[in-house]
Amino acid sequence: MSVTSLDKDTDNLTLTLVADLAAPAPRVWQLWSDPRQLERWWGPPAFPATVEEHDLTPGGDVTYFMTGPEGDTYRGWWRVATVDAPRSLEFTDGFADADGVPNAAMPTTTNRVTLTERDGGTRMEMRAVFDTREQMDQLTAMGMEEGLREAAGQMDALLAG
Repeated sequence: MSVTSLDKDTDNLTLTLVADLAAPAPRVWQLWSDPRQLERWWGPPAFPATVEEHDLTPGGDVTYFMTGPEGDTYRGWWRVATVDAPRSLEFTDGFADADGVPNAAMPTTTNRVTLTERDGGTRMEMRAVFDTREQMDQLTAMGMEEGLREAAGQMDALLAG
C-alpha cells in the first residue's frame, strides 16, 4: 500500500496523510483533476463516490455523494481555494444535506494536497486542518482516519492500470 503515514496532531488540529506513489506527479494529478478517476478512489471501498460537479479552479465547486453498503447516500462538497497543477490543491471539504446544500451544522476541514517528485515517483501529502478540537474529535469518531487511509490506498491500482 502506498500510504506511508497518517499522523493526527491534536495540538495543531491537523490530520496528515503521506503516500508514496509509483507514478510521476502529472499522472497522480489526474486522480484529482479527472472526475471519473477521482470517484474511483475518493470514497473508501465500501462507500464509493459519485462526482456530480467538478470545477477544479479557484472558487470552483466539487460536489459528490458516497453510497454505503445498504444504499444510503452521504453528500459532500469542496470549495476550491487554490490550484497549482500538477503540484498542489487547496480546498474546503464539507457535508451536504440530501439536496446537496452544504450542511452548516457539520464540521468542515481545510485541505492542502501537495505532490512532490521523489525517487522516480511522487510523494503526496494531504493535510486536513480542523477549526476546533471538538470538530476533529467528531470527524475522527465518524471514521475519517480509516476512511482516508482506505480511500488513498486505492490509488496504487488506478495508477498501475
